[in-house]
Amino acid sequence: MPRTRSLAWAELKVGLITIFAIAMTGFLIFLLSGQGGFPWQQYPLRTVFDNIAGLKEGAPVRVAGLEVGSVEELRFTPGSDRVEVRMKVRKEMQPRITTTSVASLGSVSLLGESAVDITASSKGMPIPADGEVASGKAAGSLTDVATQASAGIDEITGLIKDVRAGKGTLGKIVVDDAIARETQTLLASLDDVARRVGNGRGTVGRLLNDPAAAQALEASLKNVQEITARIQRGEGSLGKLMADEQFANSLTGVTTSLDTFMGKLNKGEGSLGQFANNRELFDRLNAMSGSLEKVMSGLEQGNGTAGMVLKDKQLYENMNAALVELRGTLQDTRSLLAAVQKDPKKYLKITVSLF
Repeated sequence: MPRTRSLAWAELKVGLITIFAIAMTGFLIFLLSGQGGFPWQQYPLRTVFDNIAGLKEGAPVRVAGLEVGSVEELRFTPGSDRVEVRMKVRKEMQPRITTTSVASLGSVSLLGESAVDITASSKGMPIPADGEVASGKAAGSLTDVATQASAGIDEITGLIKDVRAGKGTLGKIVVDDAIARETQTLLASLDDVARRVGNGRGTVGRLLNDPAAAQALEASLKNVQEITARIQRGEGSLGKLMADEQFANSLTGVTTSLDTFMGKLNKGEGSLGQFANNRELFDRLNAMSGSLEKVMSGLEQGNGTAGMVLKDKQLYENMNAALVELRGTLQDTRSLLAAVQKDPKKYLKITVSLF
């Protein structure tokens, strides 16, 4: 009888130890694998998405990247096609999950396992238990990336179709035989130019292959550098022009004077200013120009005395003959006066008589 009681107590101790070990193992696994805490340390939240993109129950819930809970239930909202996501989150996160927070679908890994990401925000009012967190799209989510990649693939496919159909510049190059021949001709020409340059022909070829040409170019560059250095030191006329402060002041003064002169001219001051701005003076000059043009036209047509002198050949010859005769008469008169001055007694006789 005592032996039976001993065995029963031993079996009971083994059972208790086993139960305690199992409980401790579960507790440790819970502590190591779960971030939500004990049930009394959590509070429920919910959000709604148009598409949960493969989100499953038990998926992690993160606030600013920190895992603080898990997804408890997924179901369609009554009367709509949207999916409600019910979550359990640690109570200590309640001050950071407010009315300004946004829930979005994130990714745990590149394999596509989804999670719920909630932005941390302390500016709004904390959302109470079983409250709803506003939903939004995550920037750079895999869904968006896949959508954009699909759109990009469609665009590339359309572009390839256009190229094959001969549309656009690239399509014409690929399809049009004439453009292909011209391209081949251009490539052949470029190859010929490269060969000629390599053989030292032409200016570029000589520059690349002839040491004398390279040395001459180097000497020219040195001369340019020396000239630039002299200009910077203020040597020579151009250097003085660049470095002489007095000349710069003089040039500034000339510019100022010219500016003042142009200002007076625009205001109509002075003779030139009145000429540029006085409408009456302009009209008078214009009328004078018209009259002078009429006079010149009359002269060309032979009108008037001056026009006849210019156009009538006979009148010109008569006037020329008269001038010749007048010139001869003047010469005879000068000769007579000279003779009289030389011997006045010969030509002048004075007779005095007295009764």
